[in-house]
Amino acid sequence: MSASFSRRAALKTLGGSALLAGVAPLSSARAAAPLQLKGNIKHSVCKWCYPNVSMEELAKAAKEMGIESIEIIGPEDWPIAQKYGLTVAMASGGGSIAEGFNDPANHATLIETYTDLIPKAGNAGLPNVICFSGNRNGMDDEEGLQNCVVALQKLMPLAEQHGVTVVMELLNSKVNHPDYMCDTTPWGVELVKQVGSERFKLLYDIYHMQIMEGDVIRTIRDNHEYIAHYHTGGNPGRNEIDETQELNYPAIMRAIVETGYTGYVGQEFIPTRDPLTSLREAIELCDV
Repeated sequence: MSASFSRRAALKTLGGSALLAGVAPLSSARAAAPLQLKGNIKHSVCKWCYPNVSMEELAKAAKEMGIESIEIIGPEDWPIAQKYGLTVAMASGGGSIAEGFNDPANHATLIETYTDLIPKAGNAGLPNVICFSGNRNGMDDEEGLQNCVVALQKLMPLAEQHGVTVVMELLNSKVNHPDYMCDTTPWGVELVKQVGSERFKLLYDIYHMQIMEGDVIRTIRDNHEYIAHYHTGGNPGRNEIDETQELNYPAIMRAIVETGYTGYVGQEFIPTRDPLTSLREAIELCDV
């Protein structure tokens, strides 16, 4: 199961908000003037959050807003993004959230899948491919970490050759992904250290880590060298990142910029209102 399919499954657990994203009119965001972005943040958007907006329509709207990437899409959709001059900041197409690198039973399939995906991403000029730890299923965290190290180290020469970073996502195991192993920053950082390659890092999902740990800005400042990518989302609810939720995104974005980060920030909230208007507002909020 692909990363995008995993997210579609998770979306069903979040109630009717995603449906609103699909039926709301899409004209209001289009009618607004182009955004005047500061250039300190490279903006991206996750396609799975817009299930009823076509890839073509989202790419066109993203280009008009000044967004530089559409992410969490597989090779079949990369040409559409590139048609509009967009990159894919985080490519998907390998493994699933629940069945990841922590289980040796998955290693042969995952290594084969990523051996195919990594060169494709490199040839397309894409910077990152996403991966997952998998669920614990009774496994000790240290055993799972070592299992991940064994498999990921086998992929690192290929990733280094093609200039592609394999990125494991930090997800919460309290609300959205029960039993997921890579659910804290210290576990993820230790994994990066043991894999020992600049081509393996973390996706720090701000929404997920707010649920698991809080202390977001301090964590980013202390661990930024191990992070290759960021995701947003309003908490609670994973909806708009505005005043309806508890995270202070402008402050978080300033902290990210201050670390010297030059990668992308992917909007991964599920709109409850006109989806492209909500996306535009999120880009404005995060453009510090």
